[in-house]
Amino acid sequence: MSEYNAFAEVYDRLTGNIEYSKRAEFIRTLLTRYGITDSAIVLDLACGTGSLTVELAKYGYDMIGVDSSPMMLSQAQEKMYDNELSMLFLCQDMTDLDLYGTIDAAVCTLDSLNHLETSDDIRDTIAKVGLFMNHGGIFIFDVNTIYKHREILANNTFVYDCDDVYCVWQNQLNDDDSVEINLDIFEYDDGAYFRESESFKEIACPIDCYKKWLSDAEFEILDIYDEMTFNKLCDTTQRAVFVARYNGKAED
Repeated sequence: MSEYNAFAEVYDRLTGNIEYSKRAEFIRTLLTRYGITDSAIVLDLACGTGSLTVELAKYGYDMIGVDSSPMMLSQAQEKMYDNELSMLFLCQDMTDLDLYGTIDAAVCTLDSLNHLETSDDIRDTIAKVGLFMNHGGIFIFDVNTIYKHREILANNTFVYDCDDVYCVWQNQLNDDDSVEINLDIFEYDDGAYFRESESFKEIACPIDCYKKWLSDAEFEILDIYDEMTFNKLCDTTQRAVFVARYNGKAED
């Protein structure tokens, strides 16, 4: 799996429309609804540059950020210091998650699970989260749907033109609904543009697969929402949000 080092340098400038504070508010609403307090230990899995991790930490959560990209985590550390916060960042692949203790909740957002190489990797990651989850803990994650891969990403090309970064995003849809993604990134510096490239793949799985993998890992699905809303999943949902409770390791 790509470490997204070239992408890390410009990621925040290309994703200014994500509105992390609103995403954090949405996630906090879900966590509160299902009994997770603001003092809980929360894992941000595939935390990237830490924007969401920081916003959640502002609510009082004891945050752990995990990502496989050293470059992404370097920027996450800077944000932590800039916001005078304290949290733990670990450089790990999701499939090899290894925490120092248990957690009360976990989040994995912005289709990070789609970036794993195989469906078995997704299954194993869900199981790993369960391994470190306290009984009754909440797991919130989102995934791009097959609909989004077929109809939105597909074989399309997207262009991002920011003040000092120009990015051409080219997709190729495969027969198995995975999408090959190629980025050409042009970054302006001292009167000239410098080009870097990044390539990775997103896979897409049927919703029923996630349901089975959660059940196998002793998670109970509480809700599945259309992204950033409390609307139920529908045929044109582009990003599905799962909310699940861990029922394993029952307390005496």
